[in-house]
Amino acid sequence: MLKDFRDFAIKGNAVDLAIGVVIGAAFGKIVASLVEDIIMPLVGLLTGGVDFSNHFIPLSAKVTAAALADAKKQGAVWAWGNFIQVCFNFLIIALVLFFIVRGLSRLKKEEAAAPPAPPAPSAEQQLLTEIRDLLAKR
Repeated sequence: MLKDFRDFAIKGNAVDLAIGVVIGAAFGKIVASLVEDIIMPLVGLLTGGVDFSNHFIPLSAKVTAAALADAKKQGAVWAWGNFIQVCFNFLIIALVLFFIVRGLSRLKKEEAAAPPAPPAPSAEQQLLTEIRDLLAKR
């Protein structure tokens, strides 16, 4: 049984899947940083600094805080602004990934569109060519 598991883990697609998950997680952090640190400040600049993440409706009379994190500590809140912010982040991430995949697809198409090099003539063809050339010189 241990041998079967080792064969599955090493020979199967488990290693490829694990590598894909690790690379995907690292790439996810890069894209999240791109959205949060590069794109969202520009969006905030264009919209006058609007940040939806702190918009909420208190569902309890105990909630008096102005910030969402503090309000959640006081009681139940309906964090509609945070939901909008997360959806907006998702759209930006999806757009960035779309352009990356589109660019990679174009690169693959260019590589595939390049015509393959013509095959080298066989030994028989080379010999016949040499004979033809010798006869042409006579």
